Amino acid sequence: MTQQPFSRPGAIDLSALKRTPPPAGGAPGAPAGGGGGSTSAYSVAVDEANFQSVLEASMTAPVVLVFTSPSQSPESAQLALDVATVADEYDGRFLAATIDVDAVPQIAQAMQIPQVPLMLVLLDGRPATQPIPGAAPIDDIRALFNQLAQQLTAQGITGRHQPNAFGAAPGGEVAEGEEADIDPRYVPAQDALAAGDIDAAVAEYQKLVDANPVDHEAAAGLAMAKVLQRTQGADLNAARAAAAANPDDVDAQTLVADLDMLGGHVEDAFARLVELVRRTAGKERDKAREHLVGLFGAVGNDDPRVLKGRQALASALF
Repeated sequence: MTQQPFSRPGAIDLSALKRTPPPAGGAPGAPAGGGGGSTSAYSVAVDEANFQSVLEASMTAPVVLVFTSPSQSPESAQLALDVATVADEYDGRFLAATIDVDAVPQIAQAMQIPQVPLMLVLLDGRPATQPIPGAAPIDDIRALFNQLAQQLTAQGITGRHQPNAFGAAPGGEVAEGEEADIDPRYVPAQDALAAGDIDAAVAEYQKLVDANPVDHEAAAGLAMAKVLQRTQGADLNAARAAAAANPDDVDAQTLVADLDMLGGHVEDAFARLVELVRRTAGKERDKAREHLVGLFGAVGNDDPRVLKGRQALASALF
């Protein structure tokens, strides 16, 4: 699966859709994955009536659209179920929204969907990634969500969808008087990121890690916050020029690796530092290796790219 950094392209053109009123007496959509037997807390089936609400829900937190077609792609139904399963694992950081293009072809036409199955991440009502075509295994979906979650943390995006409450308030937002279901341990660090106070975020995540070294989410948040801390004020073009001019300069190479991480080019960052480890020796090699291990932690040790990166690092060392 290709890397999918968040971006802010143009808004979705909905002019091709004919508006129809929502059905009386019901919430705008049922859980994705079909029927009342679904146990997904963060998924919805999309139709013309609730599509605008789904777009508005992406103002709170990302929405992962999954385009399926029972007639064209029977395997797409499994993709929708897997995306809903993984979305549940993130406790509201994502909403899985399934669109059956056989039932609502107007939505696929309006969004110019070239094929099914296909995934598209929405944030702030707009596509935040390039379309992700094909049916991916659930481990690849988890790797994608992990990368997106890290980028959310890096950008200070802390909103969460409410479980089983799509349509309860406009855009899936928390109704007045209610509180979002956010783990309070992470609130100070997330608030610091949202305020742009990277040093404070590092300090807050460090407290969590010191208190519980096996808190993997806190450790990943700390690692990514440190990437943000190291790259504050860095100029990408100048950093790349310096790295090109000094291929064995550990500081120059690690800065570009950090910037690649923030841009979503995870494998490029890993490859750069693996090659640096291969070329250097002594303290310089140790410094490059330790930096790379830190980036592994920011992405997550279960991510397939990290597993591949660790294998490449072992080969470079031995």
